[in-house]
Amino acid sequence: MNLPIGIFDSGAGGLTVLREIAKRFPGESIVYFGDTARLPYGDKSQDTISRYTHQCVNYLVTFPVKIVVIACNTASAYAIHSLKDKFNIPVIDVVAPSAQKACKTTVNGRIGVLGTAATIRSGCYQRAIHAMLPQANVFPIASPLFVPLVEENLIAHPATELLVKEYLKPLQLEKIDTLILGCTHYPVLKELISKTLGDSIQIIDSATCCADTISLTSQNKTETPNYQFFVSDDIERFQRLATAFLPSNLLPLKVNLIAMD
Repeated sequence: MNLPIGIFDSGAGGLTVLREIAKRFPGESIVYFGDTARLPYGDKSQDTISRYTHQCVNYLVTFPVKIVVIACNTASAYAIHSLKDKFNIPVIDVVAPSAQKACKTTVNGRIGVLGTAATIRSGCYQRAIHAMLPQANVFPIASPLFVPLVEENLIAHPATELLVKEYLKPLQLEKIDTLILGCTHYPVLKELISKTLGDSIQIIDSATCCADTISLTSQNKTETPNYQFFVSDDIERFQRLATAFLPSNLLPLKVNLIAMD
C-alpha cells in the first residue's frame, strides 16, 4: 500500500509547501493538517509550541502516512528533534534545507532571515547557518505581523507594503545578498519583498527548499492522488485563504474539522 505524505502547519502557510510537493510528486496523495484554532504559533512559548506540534503530528500519523513534513518554521525550530526521536518514519523540517541553500547561494556571507518572533528567538537559523558557514554574518529580523496579514488575505493591502518596507529597512542597511523567508506564509509576499529589496538580493523560499529535499524510496504513479485537508477551526476561512496559496487545479478544497484539546 502506498501511503500518503503528511504535512503539518499552524495554519494555511504550509499550503505553500504542499504546492511545491504536489509539483515534484504529482502522483502522491497528501494529508494536510492546519492547527487554525491555535495560530499563530510564533508568539507562544517553547513548551506550548512543542506540545501543540506533537498533538497535531500524533493525529497525522494515525492515517497512517509514510513521511511527515513540518511545514512551519516555528514548530521546526522547537520540536523537530523530539519528533524525529519519537516517530519511526522520516520527519522533514523547513529550517535545515533553507539554511543549506542560503549558505550555497551567498557570495558576501551576509545573510538575512525573516521569521516569526519565536523562530528568530530560537536562534535555529543562526545555528544552522554557522554550522555550515562559520564565517557568515547572519541578520535575523522578527516580522510577526506578516502572518496575520497573510492569514487575513491582505496581501495587496497598502499596509502590507508599508510593513514590508519597514521590516526590510535594517537588512538593506546591512548589505545582505541573501534573504531567507523563514516562515511558510512569507512566500505569498515574495514578489513584494523582492520588489522592495531589488534583483541583487537572492531570496530563499523555505517552502521550495523543503520540497527539494524530500526523497521517496518509491513514488506513487497514480493520475488521481487523494488530497485530504483538516483544520482545527474555521473551515470557510481556510478555504478562502487557499485561493492565495494554491493553483486553481487544486481548488476548491474539501476541508474537514478536527477539534484539538
